[in-house]
Amino acid sequence: MKPFAYVRATSLREAADAYAAHPGSRYLAGGTNLVDLMKLGVETPTALIDISRLPLDGITELPDGGLHIGATVRNSDLAADPRVRARYPLLARALLAGASGQLRNVATTGGNLLQRTRCGYFQDPSKPCNKREPGSGCAAREGIHRDHAVLGQSEHCIATHPSDMAVALAALDAEVELYGGPDSSRTVEAAHFHRLPADHPEQDTVIRPGEIITGVRLPAPVPGARSLHRKARDRASYAFALASVAVVLDLDPEDGRVRRCALAFGGLAPRPWRATETEARLTGAAPHPDTVRAAVDAELDRAQPLRDNAYKILLARNLACAAIATLAGTRPGAPATP
Repeated sequence: MKPFAYVRATSLREAADAYAAHPGSRYLAGGTNLVDLMKLGVETPTALIDISRLPLDGITELPDGGLHIGATVRNSDLAADPRVRARYPLLARALLAGASGQLRNVATTGGNLLQRTRCGYFQDPSKPCNKREPGSGCAAREGIHRDHAVLGQSEHCIATHPSDMAVALAALDAEVELYGGPDSSRTVEAAHFHRLPADHPEQDTVIRPGEIITGVRLPAPVPGARSLHRKARDRASYAFALASVAVVLDLDPEDGRVRRCALAFGGLAPRPWRATETEARLTGAAPHPDTVRAAVDAELDRAQPLRDNAYKILLARNLACAAIATLAGTRPGAPATP
């Protein structure tokens, strides 16, 4: 590693001031991704500003029946929280599918959102990568891209975002809280927190320089809605998604039609991908398998696969159709979580 300064912040204001005083610095919480990238020479911060001891590690009730999750809440604690398991089982399942137990014990909510792609070319400083060094090229396009994006990519970058938790938050209509100073706080929809690469793949998120994630707000769950997270990966143990799906489904108890559907894909794009076309087509419709398949295909028709990753389209379609069918009770499957 290259030498760097270390600052232990005792307040948000102190952390933001330290960031401003050290151009090229990074905030440090769990460090499960950042430290690895520093070892590889991908990240070379001038300073690490430790925010792990700030009072951001609580899970609290919101007046509307939702939950506030502090930015430094550990993934293990979030997945095990009885309120999360009861009201947002989709989130608990995504977290448990997202990493090994050792990593979940250290990784934080904010850090999970900010983790960077696991593209092998991004992690290898000897290879060209527009995300790591803008203008150098994208070696993955003609190289090994089996795990890469089929939706939302650009000619400059085809990397996928690795977080399972972020996919669940997108489907749950969560909001990310950001602190940029005493007079500069804002919230961003989780589904729009991560950017598509376009001409600037080096910009992963909409976060502004110096801003700190302070927490995530989960809205109150819809009474009667059911949710499910499914993930396909190369091995059953700790592995990143080839494709995943997070679904929240609310059916009218009178006629069984879809009152609301929220669907987000993981492993297919540079950010969690809300399937807005599928959601629009299913709203008001009966969840017949043919209807669901057509709605999912309407979203996936936008995919632009490369030589070795077209399989992801069929994989994602099957995951989504099976998850919706399970929640709707239109075919045998694993019991849905209420």
